[in-house]
Amino acid sequence: MSDVDREPFDRLVADTAAEQHCPTVSWGIVAGGRLELTGSVGDVSAGTVYRIASMTKSFSAAATLALRDDGQLRLDDPIGVHAPELTSFRSPTADAPPITIRDLLAMTSGLVTDDPWADRHLDLPAADFDAVVADGGVFARPTGTSYEYSNFGFALLGRVVERATGRTVQDHVSERLLAPLQLGRTTWVQPDHEDWTRPMRWLDDGFVDELPPLGDGMIAPMGGLWTTVADLARWVSWLDDAFPARDADDAGPLSRASRREMQSPQSYVGLRTLRGVRHPTSYGYGLRIMHEQDLGTVIAHSGGIPGYGSSMRWVSGSGVGAIALANSTYAPMTELAARLLDEAARQGLLTRRPADVAPPLAAAARRLVEQLNAWTDERADQLFADNVAADDSYERRRAEAAAHTPLTIVNVEAVNDARGTIVCTSSSGDRVRISLSLAPHRADRIQAYTIDHTARGGS
Repeated sequence: MSDVDREPFDRLVADTAAEQHCPTVSWGIVAGGRLELTGSVGDVSAGTVYRIASMTKSFSAAATLALRDDGQLRLDDPIGVHAPELTSFRSPTADAPPITIRDLLAMTSGLVTDDPWADRHLDLPAADFDAVVADGGVFARPTGTSYEYSNFGFALLGRVVERATGRTVQDHVSERLLAPLQLGRTTWVQPDHEDWTRPMRWLDDGFVDELPPLGDGMIAPMGGLWTTVADLARWVSWLDDAFPARDADDAGPLSRASRREMQSPQSYVGLRTLRGVRHPTSYGYGLRIMHEQDLGTVIAHSGGIPGYGSSMRWVSGSGVGAIALANSTYAPMTELAARLLDEAARQGLLTRRPADVAPPLAAAARRLVEQLNAWTDERADQLFADNVAADDSYERRRAEAAAHTPLTIVNVEAVNDARGTIVCTSSSGDRVRISLSLAPHRADRIQAYTIDHTARGGS
């Protein structure tokens, strides 16, 4: 990446650190499955450990899905199935359904948003957890109806996993994810070496020490992990490598299908604004999904806790992402990570690989152009589904084709395995785009096609 101008990245980070009062910031740009660019403010590096707070949820969610894939639990299991002591922990209305594991992962349990309280109780002992459960909890919404961010929901998840398997979520994350992915600097406990940032707070125009970091406990599955930019680069790359779906070897700690499930909308959050861009946002399992006009689908999660702020985000399926970590209370790294990713895109690092064209779609595209170039009704009957002639007569379709033919295929662009666009040149040398979609009952039949007249005369 010698052609990358790192000065804009360094300036963004330095300005943020000064404006938001961050003693240190460690940041990195992921590209091509690895950490390609990194930098810092302060005496830290990509290997320096920070606490990442709610970014932990993606790890806990991945471990839970691995247990689901093993058949040890089901996402639609009510939590009381595995932890009977949680049976009475439900929305107070009589018509509310029981909380399921899926509700906890997708933030649809209805439990009240609890950031300030949960952040000070990461080390909650089991006995105190039981006391909270006995109180019944406070619900902001009926269970299963809509998004409401709940940290305590991940504490409930931890209890369910422990009852279902006899092991804590923390153990499953460490053994099934951290070790196989070689995330050697990622731990559930405060580092036992000196290369970690101490938690700070900006107070009365100066830095002061935060309270000592809390240890591991019942609420840690929502925000207890410590890690580095370098380890997170591997985590981001591994999650994003689930796209696109493909037939290649799928060995690893979690299947590509389950990783894609994590990064698919499960509950709608609403419209959010970040660095002036307003976009619809959803929640997957331990990850947020944003649909931005310029970048496309962006996957992300941030974290904030007394003494730390963090964020990771990447453009889905691109292999390009940004990570930012700081050691001040609730440091707003979300905005910084977004601007770092924008800069990566501006410098051309974000190049999307064209979607593979499935063989049935490629064959249909070839046959369609052959039909348009030399129309016969007999061949049309073999190529098109029975709705095509009813939607518009063969006579009219033959006349439309004649206005462009002969056509030569330049390439086929896939939207998905059953829908795409044929880019052609016409007899006059103009570009013509033909959209097509395969029939639902037979992959060798076309149910619709459209010749884009507006594309003529341009590229």
